[in-house]
Amino acid sequence: MGFEVKPVGLVRSPYRKNGEAPNQGRFSEEISEIEIFPEFEEGLRDIETCSHLIVLYWLDRARRDSLTAIPPHDGREHGVFATRSPNRPNPIGFAVVKLLERKGRFLKVKWLDALDKTPVLDIKPYSSKIDSVEIED
Repeated sequence: MGFEVKPVGLVRSPYRKNGEAPNQGRFSEEISEIEIFPEFEEGLRDIETCSHLIVLYWLDRARRDSLTAIPPHDGREHGVFATRSPNRPNPIGFAVVKLLERKGRFLKVKWLDALDKTPVLDIKPYSSKIDSVEIED
């Protein structure tokens, strides 16, 4: 099964090394910037009409050999697919961010928990009508 994933940009954030980023970006008011590579800038057309974005990124400094993780909220070991641990077979990060500003191919956002220079794989508009699920008890 051959396929290639090509980054469309890089994260510019205040988090430089493992352990500096919050467990969840929504718990931080830090501002990050997403730099889109010049050849993908046209893909940003009309993005400023979106108040929030889904950012998919490659956790390039994560371990890929972990099948279990201990999340901070309960301290018990779980299968990695039942957690949001960055250490997993395919370390794809996912964040819903608030778009603050676009300047050319640079997006200023908050709630992104990625380390500086993390490769960005894709960006999609967030829709509360489509992406938010009401959970019934």
